Amino acid sequence: MELDIVHPLINEYLRRTAGPSPGVLEEMERTGAERGFPIVGPLCGRLLHLLARAIGARRVFEMGSGFGYSGIWLAHAVGPGGMVYLTDGKLENAHEAHAHLKTAGLASRAHIFVGDAFDALERVPGAFDFIFCDIDKQSYPKAYRRARPRLRRGGILAFDNMLRDGRVAGDDDDPATEGVRALTRLLIEDETLATVIVPLRDGVSVSLALE
Repeated sequence: MELDIVHPLINEYLRRTAGPSPGVLEEMERTGAERGFPIVGPLCGRLLHLLARAIGARRVFEMGSGFGYSGIWLAHAVGPGGMVYLTDGKLENAHEAHAHLKTAGLASRAHIFVGDAFDALERVPGAFDFIFCDIDKQSYPKAYRRARPRLRRGGILAFDNMLRDGRVAGDDDDPATEGVRALTRLLIEDETLATVIVPLRDGVSVSLALE
């Protein structure tokens, strides 16, 4: 089962209302559409940016960065002196992300790891203000277990694709869908988090660390 999470007319209205994305982001959106490369898109990008700014995030870790689209939204949010750690398993994506960050004038706010996101997380000491995850969905429960202890009180943990085109609500037993369902249970059952799933694009979970 696949369905539109947000009615196409409403989605188009929201995009028009938001206006064009700033700087290199609009070009990256065109590139993503031409390649069929999955990015979070401008509405979700704005949500991540707003959340990060709302909590005054300065240290952000992103698990699964692609060619840097969401990373640029977050790099804008952390401001001068802030740092976003990007991760991707493909060297070509990392090179492209760096080029986009440089074009945007944000290269000094980003550090890019090539390889496994979990290994990268272990290599960066300290707590984070904001952690965003968009890796293989079957790995989402593992990502929660690794990321949650690294989040400071008042920080935000967010996951993309939490509705899987509506498949989470059906009988789909694909490992990726099962991974999202398992993560959802973990987030809701974690009493140290306040969690909501926002039905924007393909669904974004937002969890605030209460302790």
